[in-house]
Amino acid sequence: MTGQALARLAVIAFVFAFGASTASAQSPSPSPTPTPTASPTPIPTPTQTNSTVSSNAAVVNLGSNFLERLGNRSSNGFNRMQRTNPGGGGASEAAETPRYRTWFEGYGMTARNGAVGDFVGDSRKTWGGVGGFGARVAPGVNIGFSVDQSRSSIDIPLALQSATIDLTQLGFTASVDSGPWTWASAVVHGFGNINSRRDTGLGLATAGYNARLDGVLSEISYYWSKDQGRIVPKGAIEYVRARTGSLQEIGGLDPVTASSATVQRVRILAGAEIGHYWIFDRKIFDLSAYGKFVDNVVQNFSDVTVSLGAQSVTFQGIGESRYGADAGASASLSLTNTARLYVNYDAKFRARMQSHQGTLGLELKW
Repeated sequence: MTGQALARLAVIAFVFAFGASTASAQSPSPSPTPTPTASPTPIPTPTQTNSTVSSNAAVVNLGSNFLERLGNRSSNGFNRMQRTNPGGGGASEAAETPRYRTWFEGYGMTARNGAVGDFVGDSRKTWGGVGGFGARVAPGVNIGFSVDQSRSSIDIPLALQSATIDLTQLGFTASVDSGPWTWASAVVHGFGNINSRRDTGLGLATAGYNARLDGVLSEISYYWSKDQGRIVPKGAIEYVRARTGSLQEIGGLDPVTASSATVQRVRILAGAEIGHYWIFDRKIFDLSAYGKFVDNVVQNFSDVTVSLGAQSVTFQGIGESRYGADAGASASLSLTNTARLYVNYDAKFRARMQSHQGTLGLELKW
């Protein structure tokens, strides 16, 4: 091969090599495969446990209602008159009164709470029955024991939640009459179960947990009567402590857990009862009404922590407004000295809450 041919081959090889390297430099590099990222865990909100907040408040109020009914049974003006003057009218106060008594009641209550903060408001319905036994253990000294069994239904439509409370309450009462004065006290212990339901859009998230409550009430009243009418001023102090257990939702989308909650409340009540009775055909018909001013001097709420996976949020429960009023009326028909029918109406008025309760009862003495 001649030198001229070798030179041509060298030029061709150089051009081929330069073109190959240029094409390699211009070709795009493959894109890296993206690494999938995990979706962030949703953050729970207080609204998700509105039913828990509502149930806490409901348990406290059920305890207060039972305490006040027990206290009223001991200090009610008509009951007091029956203890000292069972025949009414001109009957002798020295007449022997029946020593024992028992009573049976059925009641229904509706309540509505307005929205406050993260709580969107609710409506509640309660149905229950009471059985009790009492005895006069000494002149002017009376004791009693009652059992209250109730079921409450809570509806929170704006949060797509609801709950039921099955509650048993045991109550003990004692009263002492001294002249026109009556001192009455009541102690309550309650226990039960709460079942909540929350519509998550992809099924119901449900939970079951327990409830406990304890309360005490002390009331002093003064009985003033003229002819067949009476005025009974009253003052009372009440303490209630309620605790609901922790919960773990099951089912639905993003079920949450919530810690236990404790509520403590001290209130002062002051008011008066007015009443009048009529005697006809050896029967006694009595009408009365009462009004009370309420001051919730102490309301303490423990923090509640709501968790969803690694995320959590803490909030406090809801309570009543500090000031409010209670009012009610009663009609009673004593068929004999040992049998009485009665019907009661009780209402509570607070800044964001109202409740109305009706009670029908039968009392027997011997």
